[in-house]
Amino acid sequence: MNLAHHFDLVIFDWAGTTVDFGCRAPVDALLEAFRQHGVALTEPQVRRDMGKAKADHVRALLGEPEVAAAWTAANGAPASAADCDALVRELGPLMRERAGRTATLIDGMVETAAALRAAGLRIASSTGYTREMMAPVLERAAAQGYAPEHLVCSGETPQGRPSPLMIYKACAELGVWPLSRVVKVDDSEAGVAEGDAAGCLSVGVAASGNGVGLAAPVLEGLPAVERRARIDAAARALYAAGADIVIDTVADLVPAIERHLRIGRGR
Repeated sequence: MNLAHHFDLVIFDWAGTTVDFGCRAPVDALLEAFRQHGVALTEPQVRRDMGKAKADHVRALLGEPEVAAAWTAANGAPASAADCDALVRELGPLMRERAGRTATLIDGMVETAAALRAAGLRIASSTGYTREMMAPVLERAAAQGYAPEHLVCSGETPQGRPSPLMIYKACAELGVWPLSRVVKVDDSEAGVAEGDAAGCLSVGVAASGNGVGLAAPVLEGLPAVERRARIDAAARALYAAGADIVIDTVADLVPAIERHLRIGRGR
């Protein structure tokens, strides 16, 4: 099957999709940033709004009643706009260090990118990280054999995910249209909703992503029934967010798209 008859561009997310199996870097950085202000977040709290721009993510966390109460108890007053801005600034170096350290490509990414390019498709990327945060990630990914031709980062559009503006920016700058000829691949519910809002083929990534949230060796070490149950729960959440297809990892992308095209593009 010639994918270029149907699509021109694939836009990949980064953490949890192409690198950082389990989407660990942003979780660990956010936990540490809040810990430095006396607030002990839980991992489920941090993962709830994953995929959003980091500034939006911080604001969402501070808006949760339990987190707001913990902040007031630890700091003597409710979090202000200045506190939010300070957290975002402090998050920058934490994110950069952790993102660079965990930027190992997920198995199958190099082969998937090669197969897409061989089929005549272009590859772009987008992220909730700022461009500064992405610098070490881009360097490490390129050294491992993956370098998309385009990148849109947090703060480079008036709104981030789940709005479709990052996809619009990529398509406008690459000259790709209509949006139905674009595939968006993301492990977060916000990123899947972004693809759905743009009118792309929206592909969710379950096993390696935020919904499961486990490093590859930890996930593989689980009993098979528990492992499958966790992946299936993440898949259900991605479908609910608007995914047309859900795969375990990017290694499954090309055959999953081909199968989707064979059975028809409706949900």
